Amino acid sequence: MMIFAATAAFAGVMMTSCGGAKKLSSEVGATEVVIPLSGKEYRTDKDFFRATQSGKSPDLATSKKIALTNAKAELAGNVQSTIKAVTENYTNQRAVGDKLEFENKFEENARVVVNQGLNDVKIIGEKTFKEKDGKYTYYIAIEMSKEPVVNNIADRISKDSKLQLDFDKHQFQKVFDEEMKKFENQ
Repeated sequence: MMIFAATAAFAGVMMTSCGGAKKLSSEVGATEVVIPLSGKEYRTDKDFFRATQSGKSPDLATSKKIALTNAKAELAGNVQSTIKAVTENYTNQRAVGDKLEFENKFEENARVVVNQGLNDVKIIGEKTFKEKDGKYTYYIAIEMSKEPVVNNIADRISKDSKLQLDFDKHQFQKVFDEEMKKFENQ
């Protein structure tokens, strides 16, 4: 009898607390917002840099331009921050003569590569909505393969005799791949 009473009391507490949470949610009026193109397939992974953005305007073409510009800016920022992390990890693993000069020249070359690489961006998803106010909201997801980034950096460095002395493409690729794998764990 004592076990039955304890079980009933526990069940009562659980139902009250579960019902309370649901009630609180409806009192607050919270509604889950589903953002288009936000699934795992639209996030950066070990092979591709990706970005998703939106643009809103009374003109459809302008909403597309805004979204694409924002997505490219986000993509460029992600690539540059990854390159910076790779450069720091790479130079820490190697015995580079003038480490600071190497890092600065390396990052300078990387910036040029990123700017050139943004021409190789591919659209992987897009959605258009016409809002109640008559404006258009356009969502876009873009991607850029990591391979051209790595290869272009290696090509630019091979043309700089000072950097070439301290550069090991295989080791750089290894560090770059490790950094890209971190995206899959996020």
